[in-house]
Amino acid sequence: MQKIKAWLSTRWGFFGLLVFLFWLKTIAVYLIDFRLGVSGVIQYAILFFNPLATTLLLLGAALYIKRTIPAYLTIMIIYIANTALLLFNVIYYREFTDFMTFNVIFGYSSVSEGLSSSSAALLKPQDIVIFIDFLIILIGFLTKIIKLDHRPIPSRQAVAMTSFAIFLIFFNVTLGEAERPQLLTRTFDRSYLVKYLGLDAFTFYDGIKTAKNNQVRSEASSTDLNKVLDFTQKHYAAANPATYGIAKGKNVIVIHLESFQQFLINYKLNGQEVTPFLNSLYNGKSTYSFSNFFNQVGQGKTSDAENMLENSVYGLPQGSLFSALGTDNTFQAAPAILNQRAGYSSAVFHGNKGSFWNRDNVYKNLGYQYFFDASYYNTNANNLTEYGLKDKLLFHDSIKYLERMQQPFYVKYITVTNHFPYALDKKNTSFPAANTDDTSVNDYFVTAHYLDQAVKEFFDYLKKSGLYDKSIVVIYGDHYGISDSRNLKLASLLGKSADTWNDFDNMQLQRVPFMIHIPGLKNGGVQTTYGGEIDVLPTLLHLLGISSKRYIQFGTDLFSKKHDQTVAFRNGNFTTPNYSYIDGSIYDNQTGEEITHPSSKLAAKVKRENQQVNTELSLSDSLNNKNLLRYYVPKDFTPINPKNYNYKDDFGQLLQQQKLLQHKSTSLWAENGDHTTISDYTSDAPELKTTDKNSSNVSQAYSNVKEQAKTNLNSSSSSGSSSSAAKTAK
Repeated sequence: MQKIKAWLSTRWGFFGLLVFLFWLKTIAVYLIDFRLGVSGVIQYAILFFNPLATTLLLLGAALYIKRTIPAYLTIMIIYIANTALLLFNVIYYREFTDFMTFNVIFGYSSVSEGLSSSSAALLKPQDIVIFIDFLIILIGFLTKIIKLDHRPIPSRQAVAMTSFAIFLIFFNVTLGEAERPQLLTRTFDRSYLVKYLGLDAFTFYDGIKTAKNNQVRSEASSTDLNKVLDFTQKHYAAANPATYGIAKGKNVIVIHLESFQQFLINYKLNGQEVTPFLNSLYNGKSTYSFSNFFNQVGQGKTSDAENMLENSVYGLPQGSLFSALGTDNTFQAAPAILNQRAGYSSAVFHGNKGSFWNRDNVYKNLGYQYFFDASYYNTNANNLTEYGLKDKLLFHDSIKYLERMQQPFYVKYITVTNHFPYALDKKNTSFPAANTDDTSVNDYFVTAHYLDQAVKEFFDYLKKSGLYDKSIVVIYGDHYGISDSRNLKLASLLGKSADTWNDFDNMQLQRVPFMIHIPGLKNGGVQTTYGGEIDVLPTLLHLLGISSKRYIQFGTDLFSKKHDQTVAFRNGNFTTPNYSYIDGSIYDNQTGEEITHPSSKLAAKVKRENQQVNTELSLSDSLNNKNLLRYYVPKDFTPINPKNYNYKDDFGQLLQQQKLLQHKSTSLWAENGDHTTISDYTSDAPELKTTDKNSSNVSQAYSNVKEQAKTNLNSSSSSGSSSSAAKTAK
C-alpha cells in the first residue's frame, strides 16, 4: 500500500491514475449508454483497447511542462475537457442516437433546439460513473494519498510516452481496418468509428474532415456553378411524348433490392427459378424492364445508389457523399421536387439504424417527410439479420405506417436480407444453396429467393388493399452482390470458365435490375437501352409529367430519343452499346475480346467519350464538394430547411395530420372507412407467429401502435408540435 501511495505522489503515478480512471469510465459509457453493435471477442477487444491510445496522447501533453502547478493544472484541464466531451456525447446520443460532430459542437443553437427543454432532463443516475472519478481524485489530495511532485518529467521520457501513444493509435487503426476494411475511407456510420477507434479518435477525424470540407467550400463561389450548368443544360434529353406523363398523379413505390445483380433475373439454379416473381414482373407487358442497366456506385455503395436515384448526381471518388457531406449539403431531390410540383408526401422504410450512412441527417436535406428506421419496428434478435430487419417483416410491419400516408405518396423500401455474407436462418430458408467452395456465393441465391418472396407478398397486399392500381412500382438493384474477387467462384454457374475470366466479364456483372411496373400498361417489355442509376430521376419525373429541365441533373431520360447511352463508372471506366472502356483498354461488347488495334475512327470516338466521362465526374465532384447547389434555386423550387423535419414521432405526426385533414384525408386508411388494411397482408414469415409480438396478432398490433401514438399525440398537442405543423403544411 505504501508503494502505491508513493507512486501516486509522483507525476507518473498521477498520470497513470488519470489514464486508468478515464479509460474505465469510457468503457462504462460504451457498454451502458452507446449501442455500438459490438459482437465477438475481437470487437470487444478493440472496444476495450481503443480509449487507451488517445487518452495517453492527450494527457501526455502535460508531461512536457516542467513547473509543478502548471503541469498539474494542465493535465486536469485536459482531463475535465475530455470528460465534458464524453458527457455531452452521452446527452446528445440519448436524444439523437448519434455522436456529436464538429458542426454540431460549433452550432450549439441548432443542437439545443433539438434537445429536450433541459439537458439535465437527459441525465440519469448511471451517469455517476462519469463524475465519481473526480471525487476519488479530490479525496486523494485531501487525504494526501496524492501529493504534488515537484520533480519534472525528463523530456526524453515525455517524448517516449508520446511516441508510444502514437504507435498505439496506428495499431488501433490497423486493428479497426482489419476488422472493418475501408473504415476511414467509406465511413459507413459514426458508431462504427467510435466502436473501432474510440470517441476521441472519431472527434479528431471528424475535425480534420470538417476543416477540409470548410476550406473547399470557403473557396467556392457562384461562378463555379457556370460550368456545371452549361454541361447539364447541353446534356439534357427532352422527354419522349409517348411516355411523358403516363403515370401522372400515381403513387410511387421504390423497392431497393439490396446487392441484387441482373444475372439473377430468369436464372435457374439446378432447374429451379431463383426469383420467379421478379421474373414475372420483368418479362411482363406491364413493366418497362431494362436489360442493360448498370450500377454506378463507388465506395459509398448503397448510399451512392440512393444519392444517384434521388438527385441524379454522382457519388464521391472516395468515401460516401451521404456520410462526408450529406449533413450540410444542399440537394434538389426527388421527395422535394415531387412535393413542391405535385403535392406528394414522402417516406422511407428501413429496418436498420437511422444513423447508418448518415441517413437520419441526409433524408431531412433531401426533403423526406418521414423516416421509419429500426426504432419503429420490433427488433427482437430473431427478427434481424446483420444489417437490420428481415425483408418480409419490413414490408409487413410497415403497413400500419404506409396506410396513413397521404396520397399521392413517394415511398422507398430499403431491403437488407440479401446483403453479404447472405446469412439466413434455416426457418426462413426454402431454396437450396449453390455448390461452390465459397459459402457467400452459395448462399447468395438463398437470400435472393427470400427477397423475391418478400416482394411478392408485398405486391399481393397492394392488389388486395387497392393501392396497386393507384401506384407505380420502381424496382432496382443498388450494386453488385458478388464482388470481383469472388466472381471466379461464380463463373462456372454462369457457364463461363474461371481460367478465361477477365475485366470485361467483371464489368458485365455490374448490371443490376431496373423495372418500372405500371399497372394497366400494355406495351411494356424488356428495353435494351444502356443506362444507369444516374438516369432514374429524370426518367421518373418525365413519366409523372414533370419536366426535369430546370434542375441540375447528370442523367438523362431513358425513354428519350436523345438519351446518352454512355454509362460512366465512378472509377472513370465506361460502357456503351457497342464497346466498353476499362483502364485504357477497349473491349468489343459482342465478342468480349479486347480491341488491341482500334481504327483511328474508333480511337477518336473513345477518346471523346472518355473526356466527357471525366468531365462529367469532375463537375459532379465540384458540385458536391463545394456545395454549389446552394447558389442555384430552380423556378418554383423552395430550398429545403432540414429543421422542418423530426423523425422521432413520425407515426404520431401521421395521425395528427389525419386528425387535421379529417374528411379531406387521401390516405388509404381514410379510403377504407377509417379502418386498417393490415389484415389484407398475408405473409409466411415464421417470426410473425413467434418472436414478433407486434405482428403475431395483426389486429392487436395495430391497436397497440394506435394507443401509443394517441399517447404521443396528447403530449405533443399540449405543447404544440411545430414539426407536425410543418409537415402538414407540406
